[in-house]
Amino acid sequence: MVAVSAVALAATAPGQTAAISAFIDPMTEGLGISRSAISTAYLIGTLVGAAAMPLVGRALDRFGTRATMAAIGAVFGGVLISLALVSSLLGLTAGFVGVRMAGQGALGLTATTAVAVWFTRRRGLAVGLVSAVGAAGISLAPVGLEALISATSWRTAWIVEGLAVWAIVLPLALFGVRNSPADLGQHPDGPTPAGHRPAPSPVGMTLAQARRTGFFWVVLAGVAVAGMLGTAVAFHQIDLLGERGLSATEAAANFLPQTAAALLATLAVGALADRISPRWLTAGCMVALAGGLAWGTVVDPGWSAVGFGFLLGGSAGAIRTLEAAAFPRYFGTTHLGAIRGVVAAVSVGSTAFGPLAFALVHDATDGYGAALLVSAGLPLLVGAAALVLSVPPPLDATSPSRTADRASSACPGETAGTGRGA
Repeated sequence: MVAVSAVALAATAPGQTAAISAFIDPMTEGLGISRSAISTAYLIGTLVGAAAMPLVGRALDRFGTRATMAAIGAVFGGVLISLALVSSLLGLTAGFVGVRMAGQGALGLTATTAVAVWFTRRRGLAVGLVSAVGAAGISLAPVGLEALISATSWRTAWIVEGLAVWAIVLPLALFGVRNSPADLGQHPDGPTPAGHRPAPSPVGMTLAQARRTGFFWVVLAGVAVAGMLGTAVAFHQIDLLGERGLSATEAAANFLPQTAAALLATLAVGALADRISPRWLTAGCMVALAGGLAWGTVVDPGWSAVGFGFLLGGSAGAIRTLEAAAFPRYFGTTHLGAIRGVVAAVSVGSTAFGPLAFALVHDATDGYGAALLVSAGLPLLVGAAALVLSVPPPLDATSPSRTADRASSACPGETAGTGRGA
């Protein structure tokens, strides 16, 4: 399931900003539309696509990951192929709605949720591995797409992406995914040892119950801030780093240290999420993001640029992994799809505003310095909130002390328990 989920997450690449950016210039020229017009279409597509995520989350709870992933893969591939036929701004906007909804949002949500129900003791590590491998696949997509578009055309590239999604996701969903360990007579983290009692029924908070905890809102805010500001920097990265003396090639190459840092942070936070209170991890993620944004105002070519990339990439990978690993642990898996569907909606939706906000500040101030400094305050606020708000005790259906733990006000990092959520 770790391997299947990782490949499915990598298959979201055609719906991610990094891959879509390879199409912006050729589509702007080919369709005869302005950059601001295509940016607006992208914003609308992202927001509308984000609005569907709670419905996808509920479908996961009701129909399971297998059927949901198969349906998403079929739709995603079809939308990608249809983008090869667009001839107007309206059609392009509709296509952006589809790829952002099915690709970045729905398929990513399904892939990370699929693995969560299969692990309890090692859930953080499993989610970290899935996120790391998926991120590596996503990061390679722009390079391949640039070469494909140069060799053929942007219309051909959309068709190739659609066929690839069908060829990868549909077989994975139909033949590789199983909804839960019980489908194979297993328990989370592997077969049940002989003589052990049957697994208890899954436990978990409803979405309404989760929303009444400060922990839910702090992590949600962290995901939103990281998505909004990380996308803003990525969208304008060539121009932003160009102001600091980097060439276009050097600015584009900065995605490499960002990717490397994201992979390392994903694995590290995945392992630490099973052992350390999420309040400290959340605060750490936010401090790193704030540091990266502030560093962007003074970054220079060379090692300074590498440090800038490490902070931004590491913080982005860390907070996504923390959410995917922590929510099943503290809210359970019974209604995990509905809970993470809201997170996915906010995560996807937040990415629509960052690029536009940075562009407006740049036009007003003739630079990105003000946007970077002001935005650095947002993650610091989230980090401070993470340190003062309480975190619910882990849900552990097998622990006889679970009821007592729930009555306790101690932090998860200070209480005993396995953090089992299913």
